[in-house]
Amino acid sequence: MTAAEAVAMAEQVVADLREKCETPPALLREVASAMAHEMGAGLEKEGGSRVKMLLSYVDKLPTGGEEGSFYGLDLGGTNFRVLRVQLGGNEKHVVNRESREVSIPPELMSGSSSELFGFIASELAKFVAHEEKCAKISNGKKRELGFTFSFPVKQRSVASGTLVKWTKAFSIDDAVGEDVVAELQTAMEKQGLDMHVAALINDAVGTLAGARYYDKDVVAGVIFGTGTNAAYVEKANTIPKWEGELPNSGDMVINMEWGNFCSSHLPVTEYDQELDEESLNPGEQIYEKLISGMYLGEIVRRVLLKISLDSSLFGNIDHTKLKTHFLLRTPHISAMHHDETPDLKIVAEKLEENLEITGTSLETRKLVVEICDIVARRAARLAAAGLAGILKKLGRDCNAQEQRSVIAIDGGLFEHYTKFRECLESTLGELLGEEASKSVSVKHADDGSGIGAALIAASQSQYRNVE
Repeated sequence: MTAAEAVAMAEQVVADLREKCETPPALLREVASAMAHEMGAGLEKEGGSRVKMLLSYVDKLPTGGEEGSFYGLDLGGTNFRVLRVQLGGNEKHVVNRESREVSIPPELMSGSSSELFGFIASELAKFVAHEEKCAKISNGKKRELGFTFSFPVKQRSVASGTLVKWTKAFSIDDAVGEDVVAELQTAMEKQGLDMHVAALINDAVGTLAGARYYDKDVVAGVIFGTGTNAAYVEKANTIPKWEGELPNSGDMVINMEWGNFCSSHLPVTEYDQELDEESLNPGEQIYEKLISGMYLGEIVRRVLLKISLDSSLFGNIDHTKLKTHFLLRTPHISAMHHDETPDLKIVAEKLEENLEITGTSLETRKLVVEICDIVARRAARLAAAGLAGILKKLGRDCNAQEQRSVIAIDGGLFEHYTKFRECLESTLGELLGEEASKSVSVKHADDGSGIGAALIAASQSQYRNVE
């Protein structure tokens, strides 16, 4: 095969990819409508939708008026964070905040529940002792903690929930089916730590709470990081599956677990199908596999492998690296996508460092950037359609009421992948139309899950309104 034939063949693969990943506005509106429909079905009854629409039992979000010192614990991956915030009420907001990040020893991620929670409680006790020595706190009140736990949980109340299953790198069998708050509470008592877990939340609920504290118009908190999820404020009387008394506030925060959304309108390619079939959870989390940071680099790797095998565009290379799953990460494709050097030097470096592809022509490197662009743009546009679906469900997708709607977003994909973020924002504007866009804004909520936990502990505090 001549070089020209190889390029023509590779260009055909890219043209097919572009066509199959197309997301015209009409298709995105169908996706948004499907999301809104699935939300309704999930609220109707347990198991009514692939989108679980879990009750968080958080009915009071922070208002900005909270006062006092509160703690947060954020466990969602190989590290956990402990933090303390001192709140000064409406005028002062967060007067002071201190935090520490701790790595979890790998052996504890597959040991026993008591070992993991014992380690967390001992680190928390050290942090509390240090903080309170510095701040000289002693007011006779029990300390209160918000616990962000970003694993699937069956919530039973605002401060109890049983672990459904571990994800990521954790596999502690004896914790599954147990109440994670009770496990933490027991471990803290063994440490002699006098602290009450006021709320159990996940990172999307934390992001919503952290942003709502500063801005009462925040309606949803969304994560676009390694994975993706969303939480939003629903009127409690529109939740048919809710049993028992309606909360006084009339509101209920819903943890959507929207990564599991699926619709015939989603533009799925052969690469996505293969990725799904070979994944740990085939047929699950289809939306997440199209839009989240864990998968974008892997989709690009699969396209590059097909090009190399079909056209030998990269020359006579060893395919070991190119055949290794998840070797190409989303930060690598972001670096290539944002390469503005005249000869695309960064693209050449990334291909060589990660995949041992050397000596590429400028034409080939341009093709690689185009693949990154197609995959990232599809992700961002589908992500925007999900946001439009939430606004549609809330009746805020057309500007009839003149009310502001703010969506708070956290996560590395949104924060660090500039072209993803810009495309998401412009697509949401395109879907809402010029008039409705004026009252909708998207804002980056840094560290929502950590501070959000402490703020929800404050809004749920047993000492609230007793002063």
